Amino acid sequence: MKCSIITIGDEILIGQIVDTNSSWMAAQLNLLGIDVIEMRSVSDELDQMVTVLQQALHHSDLVLVTGGLGPTKDDITKSAICKLYDVGLTFSATTRDHITAIYAKFGRGFTTAHEQQCYMPDNAILLHNSMGTAPGMLIEDERGMLVSMPGVPYEMKAIFTEELLPRLNERKSELFIQHSTIMTVGEGETVIADKIEPLLTDMPDYIKLAYLPSLGSVRLRLTGKHTDKQQLEETLKHYTAIMVQELGDLAYGINDLSLEAHLLALLSAKGLWLGTAESCTGGYLSHRLTSVAGSSSYFKGGYIPYSNECKTKWLGVAEELFVNHGAVSQEVVEAMVTGLLQNTGCDVGVAISGIAGPGGGTLEKPVGTIWIAVGNADQKVSRLIKASKDRSKNIEYAAVVAMNMIRRFVLKNYA
Repeated sequence: MKCSIITIGDEILIGQIVDTNSSWMAAQLNLLGIDVIEMRSVSDELDQMVTVLQQALHHSDLVLVTGGLGPTKDDITKSAICKLYDVGLTFSATTRDHITAIYAKFGRGFTTAHEQQCYMPDNAILLHNSMGTAPGMLIEDERGMLVSMPGVPYEMKAIFTEELLPRLNERKSELFIQHSTIMTVGEGETVIADKIEPLLTDMPDYIKLAYLPSLGSVRLRLTGKHTDKQQLEETLKHYTAIMVQELGDLAYGINDLSLEAHLLALLSAKGLWLGTAESCTGGYLSHRLTSVAGSSSYFKGGYIPYSNECKTKWLGVAEELFVNHGAVSQEVVEAMVTGLLQNTGCDVGVAISGIAGPGGGTLEKPVGTIWIAVGNADQKVSRLIKASKDRSKNIEYAAVVAMNMIRRFVLKNYA
C-alpha cells in the first residue's frame, strides 16, 4: 500500500509552526509496512487543496490529511473534500452531542460556531476524537482511501491510534519494511563510504543504504522491503554486522542511539565520574549530557568559566598562561581539566575554550578556533578544531567532538 501525507495550513508554509504530524504518521505507517511516497504541505486555498488531493489519490492507495477542521473561516478542508467528491454537507447529531458534552464540563454552552463544525461531507465515515471537538473523516471510493484529521498533534494521534490504526491493521500489507541504523562519529560521509561501499557490492536490491550526516556524525540507515520477514531480518543483520566491523571505533551504536546515551552507558558501566569546564560552549555540552535520563549516575557537575578571571578563580588556571598562550590554547584547556579534576574529584574531565563567533577572531585565531582537552589524573589528550563562522554550529560541533573525545579516552584508558 502506498500513502501520501498532506498537511494543510498557511502557518506551516510561512514557517510559523513546524510540521511534526507527518514524521509521526510516517513512523507509524512504516511499522504497518505501508510505503509513504510523499509528504506535502498546502495553503488554505480551496482549489489548490482540491488539486493536491486529486493528485495524491491518483498515485496513492491511502491519503492522510491533517489540518483545516476547526470552526473558523480559514478551516476549509471539508469544503475541499465536498468539491473533490462532489457531495454536500449533512448535520451530525453525534458530533453536536460530543461537542456539547465537552463544553458542559467547562460551564459553557453550544454556539453557532460549534453548529457549523457539525456539518460533515455526506460520504464521510466519522472517526471519534477523544481529545477534541472535530472528528476525523474517512472517505473511500475506487480511487482509494482518504482520511482527514485535525492538525493539533495530540488530537491527530488519538484519532490515528484509536480509530484509524485498527482499520489499517485489517488491510495490513504483505510487504515488510525494516530499518537498521548504525551511528557513527568522527568522520564525514565520504570517508565512511570509502570504507564500507566496497563491501556491499553484493547487497540485494531490496536493501537500500542512506547516509544521514549531521555536525560531526553520520547515521547509516539500511532500509529493507520484502515479503519474507525472516529473510529480511537476516539480510539486514548480515550487512549491519559487515559495516560495523569495517567501521571499527567510528561506529558507537545501533538504531538511533545518541552519543550522550552511549556515554551514559559506557561511563556508568565502568563506574567513572565525569565533569565539564566549558567556556565558549556555555554549558551546551553539559546540557546534552544531562538530557538523558540517568545521567546522574556518571555526570558529577561542571563549570562555565567564561571569563579568564573565572578560569583562574574557579579552576586555578595560572594568569601567565593567558599572557603567554591566550585563553584559546592547549595549555589553558589542559589547565582547566587539572583544576576541574581537583575541585570535583571526577575521574575524567573535559574542558573547552574557543572563539564561537561571530566576533572576537584574529588572523592567528579566527572565529571557529576551539581547543578541547580530555583527561584524568595521569594524562590528557587535546585537540584543536577549526570550525565555521556560524556561532550555533560551532557550539554544537564542539560538543559533539568533545563527547567523541571522552568516548575514545575512556575506551583507551579504562579497558
